[in-house]
Amino acid sequence: MESNEFLRQGKNYRTLKAFQKAECIYDVTYYFAHQFLQPGDRTIDQMIQAARSGKQNLAEGNIDGVTSREMEIKLTNVNRASLHELLLDYEDYLRVRGLEQWGNDDPRCIQARKFCMSHLDSAIYREKIKTRSDETIANIAITLIHQCDVLIRGLIEWMKQNFKENGGIKEEMYRARKEWMNKNR
Repeated sequence: MESNEFLRQGKNYRTLKAFQKAECIYDVTYYFAHQFLQPGDRTIDQMIQAARSGKQNLAEGNIDGVTSREMEIKLTNVNRASLHELLLDYEDYLRVRGLEQWGNDDPRCIQARKFCMSHLDSAIYREKIKTRSDETIANIAITLIHQCDVLIRGLIEWMKQNFKENGGIKEEMYRARKEWMNKNR
């Protein structure tokens, strides 16, 4: 790495597909929790906080990653864990109410996967869910969570590989200092 820079800048977490999908999950969950759960139900806050954590930790990890690759990986995995907590809440909601969780071969699931794969704008979901049932919205959220999980796992693998190839901030600082010294002797 021939560069005077040792703090990578210009990373924009908002351009990450995982962040965009996590924002869709948050917006769907916010609507779902307030629309279909009873006021006072603790699950409302828990679902919204898990969805929020799923989004916010990507942003925080991305920014912290400028100086700590370890923290970036940890917070990205916290994001993943939060979304799995939320996934369980949606699965529980469907199960205890006798509603159907769509199987992978169900035509509705296939349609939802295709739609969710090609739509990353949370405004589309906020508009479309207004006319959907709780069962449908929960299944859409489950689909989004699974897709986001795939993206996050890929992101973590990229982070691990990047760390192996480039090291952490201390190694980058050492290389930059050594390069400067060699040029200025």
